[in-house]
Amino acid sequence: MSQPRVKISQQHALLIESLRGLGWTDGELLGISGRGELPKDGSVFRFDYEELREFAVREPEVYASAVREGYRIKFNTLGGVRSWLYLAFGEEPHIDRRPGREGVSTILTGSQLAKLRNVLAYGWEVLEVGESLTEGRATYRIEPAAR
Repeated sequence: MSQPRVKISQQHALLIESLRGLGWTDGELLGISGRGELPKDGSVFRFDYEELREFAVREPEVYASAVREGYRIKFNTLGGVRSWLYLAFGEEPHIDRRPGREGVSTILTGSQLAKLRNVLAYGWEVLEVGESLTEGRATYRIEPAAR
């Protein structure tokens, strides 16, 4: 039986995925605590990567496990799910904030779907809602689980 994934904050997950999106390797992520200058984020997120460095120093085993083996987010918000999908996969998902219909819709491959299911906090469900015009992809809706 495999070890359960470490749990990290949504913010730390977003910071990790943002740096991966900038081309950082796992080795570079693991070396963040000893790295000199960190990149300045010019995106709409305006991330401060110093926060990730502080996490890596404060909880080195948890951080290293999150980078190497993956992680589960402790608590997701609707906007956080949208942001994570955008950072992890590079495509803008659709967010629905209408009361009673809250959710995020996106098109994913099978491997992207597996990664998403592994990182989402408990209390969220992923539903296939349709096919995609691109073979090997489908449309999914991510929403809070029924209460």
